[in-house]
This record gives sequence, structure tokens and C-alpha cells, in this order.
Amino acid sequence: MKFRYALLFTFLLIFNYSYSCECKPIERENMAEVGLKYEIAFYGEVIKVDSIKRIYTFRIIELFKGNYNSRFITQKYSGNCSVTPSLKELWIVYAKFNDDKTIEVSGCSPSAGLKLYGSNSIPPPPEIKNSQKIEDQIRTLSFYAWDLKLENRNLQDWIYQLEKLRIYKKAQKENSDKEKTETKLETYSQYIIISLIVNIVLFLSLLLVLLKKKKFSK
Repeated sequence: MKFRYALLFTFLLIFNYSYSCECKPIERENMAEVGLKYEIAFYGEVIKVDSIKRIYTFRIIELFKGNYNSRFITQKYSGNCSVTPSLKELWIVYAKFNDDKTIEVSGCSPSAGLKLYGSNSIPPPPEIKNSQKIEDQIRTLSFYAWDLKLENRNLQDWIYQLEKLRIYKKAQKENSDKEKTETKLETYSQYIIISLIVNIVLFLSLLLVLLKKKKFSK
């Protein structure tokens, strides 16, 4: 029965985000693309949870987007639309900056923890009592199977996002290196042209001096 309540709570939570924030469903293939529209995107680990003050600290493992130099970043709860991690676990985070350099993680973003329910592991199979009716046993197992299906889908989405973000980061680095190389080549070309012009001017000046000397010597 507890799985049924957990599932109901999850759907109510998702519904609450969708209603209060008017969130649109995001397909797996578009999660990273949608997330990268936010100011900062990173893969990190929750290292501190203050549920009273609603302040959460992440250790950034891999930064994909955003001008941020520290290894640690703090999230503040900003309202019903905010996502808040409940446990110390791995997260993919897409967020916008507050004025004090903390971040706000919207419930409409594809930000997600590695575990769907915030637990450290998938819950064990439910205990089936001999006194239960066959229908109740099937219902209990079906809820458990549904939980496993949701956990599996969340894990697949999470890994897919991480791979897409790493591809994006690699492409950005390649573009940056290409721009730097092109800038160096352009600078070098300008240097060659300027050097050539200076040499031509010096050659013409020398030629003019020689002509004048030849003229005066006559």
C-alpha cells in the first residue's frame, strides 16, 4: 500500500509543478537543449541540505554552461515552482542566477536527481502475505513494477542528458579552439602584411636615397 501512496504523491507533486508553473512536458531528446537555455548547467553532487532554511549546496563536478569559477554553488528555495533536493545525491542542474550569485532551479526545467524518489536505492519488493487475496497480491506487485518502470525511465533520461551535455561541451570546446586558431592565423597574416608593407617602404626609401646620390654625383 505504501507504494501506492508514494506513486500518488509523485503524481500530485508533478501535477502541482505543472499547474502552478504551467510546465510543458519535455521529451527525452529535447531535455538537454531546453536545459541549456538557462544561465548555468552542471552535473554535481548535493553535499549540504538545510531543509529548515531551504538552502542546498552543490559541488560542481562538471560545468557545461555558465560563467562560474567556484567548485561549490548554493541553491535557495524561491517558491512553489522550485525544485529542491531532499538527499545528498548526484544531480543534473539547469538554473538561473539570483542577484547574490545563488541559483534558482525551476520545476519546469529538466533538472533531475539520479534517483526518482530521492531514495538511496530502489525500494525492496513488497512483502506478500499468505492471507492476502490474489487480486491484492497482483495489485501490490503491479504498483511495485510501476515504481521500477519509473525509476528505470528516470535513470535512462538522466544518463541520456549527461551524454548530450558532454557532447555539447566537446563541441563548444572544439568551436572555441577553432576560433582561437583562426584568430591566431588572422593575427599572423596581419603581421605578415604589415611587415611586407614596412619592407616595401624601406626598400623604396633606400632606392630613392640611392637615386638622389647618383644624381648629385653627376
